[in-house]
Amino acid sequence: MSTLQRIALVLTVIGALNWGLIGFFQFDLVAAIFGGQDTALARIVYGLVGLAGLINLGLLFKPSEELGTHPEARHVR
Repeated sequence: MSTLQRIALVLTVIGALNWGLIGFFQFDLVAAIFGGQDTALARIVYGLVGLAGLINLGLLFKPSEELGTHPEARHVR
């Protein structure tokens, strides 16, 4: 997994946690941290999380051998 994919995965997890907070508690953590949903910083974070989701979408279509999850593809580091 490349560095870009790892960063995208972290941002996707942050977005998922934020959506969980919105769904269960009606609390938008990103908006609370950055001063509201309409602030420039919050919109940048939302945009980065969206782009991260698109980058991670590619992981769904990679063969398991490329991801290193196939038993025969594992190696010792």
